[in-house]
Order: sequence, then structure tokens, then C-alpha cells
Amino acid sequence: MAEISINGAKRTSFGKGASRRDRRAGLVPGVIYGHGAEPQHISLPARELAIALKQSNVLLDVVVDGKTELTLPKSVVKNPLTQILEHIDLVIVRRGERVTVEIPVHTTGEHDRDGILEHNNNQIEVEVEATSIPSFVTLDLTGLAAGHSKYAKDVVLPAGAKLISDPDLIVVHLSEKGGATAEETAAAAATEAAN
Repeated sequence: MAEISINGAKRTSFGKGASRRDRRAGLVPGVIYGHGAEPQHISLPARELAIALKQSNVLLDVVVDGKTELTLPKSVVKNPLTQILEHIDLVIVRRGERVTVEIPVHTTGEHDRDGILEHNNNQIEVEVEATSIPSFVTLDLTGLAAGHSKYAKDVVLPAGAKLISDPDLIVVHLSEKGGATAEETAAAAATEAAN
């Protein structure tokens, strides 16, 4: 779990024009909110923020006017063409507080090589302490046979984490190779013969 300190500045002008000026100056407009506090409109350095956001569920210690807020990125808006950061919403968290986040699922282990592995869900939702969010969780595929699946309930969670996603959510499925079954081939041939 990464925790990165980043210096920001209060925004005093708003609207599309002000946001464009911020972006031209290498800043990303954003809002910090939560815990009953008044929303704070801020600007953060785009380069530092982009580097920090490469890690999933990173905690940001945002320093504005000498005051530090521990935050978790809630919503990140990027330009669909350029992938340049356009806006960020940050929610205030407290040490010891539990939060619900989506965690990437990594797979390990050897599965049946006669199947085609399909990743149905690359993330699962868990509740965990804000300062103990794992970068990823692991799903062991050892012995997975073609035609079978592994579910969210099969993912190994770190101590203190609670699964929020449906336990029967399919994370990966191992399809059988070979395409159509004998019955499907026969049915297709019968349909073609009837026409």
C-alpha cells in the first residue's frame, strides 16, 4: 500500500476557462470532500499526480496551505483521446477507518492447458482499513479444469479484509477448446440441410 505526499494549491476561480488555464499550467483541478467537511477546490501538479495514480488505490497526503489531508482517489477523469488527467475527486479518509475499494486480481498457478482462460472480472470489491489497502489480491488457478470457473470467494484476502463483491461472482473461467460441440455441429448441419 503506497502513501504519497503531494503539494496542492487552493483554486479561487472556477468554470471551464479556469480549468483549462490550470491544465495548460501543468495542473489538474480537483475536489477534496468527505467527513462532513466543506468541499475544497484544489489544483495538483499533473506530472506528480499521474505518477502517483499508476498505483491502484494509492493514498495521497495532499498538502494545501500547510494543512495535510489523507485522501483516497474516488473519481479520475481523463481525456479519452490523449489520456491526460482532466479532473480528480479525492475523498478524505482517517487512519483506522474502513473503506470499500476495488482491488485488482492477479492469477497464479498452472491450470489445464486444454482450456482457454477468460478473465471475466479483473477486480473485486473489498472492505479494508484505509491504510492497509493491498495493491492486488491473488487467485490460485492450480488444478482448474476446462469448463470450470473460479469465483470471488476463492480469492485469498489479506487479514482484516472482507469481501463485498458477490461471493459467486466469476473472476475467471476456463473455456473448453474446440469451439462447437458435436450436438451443435449436428444441429447446424440439420438446419443447413433443411434450407
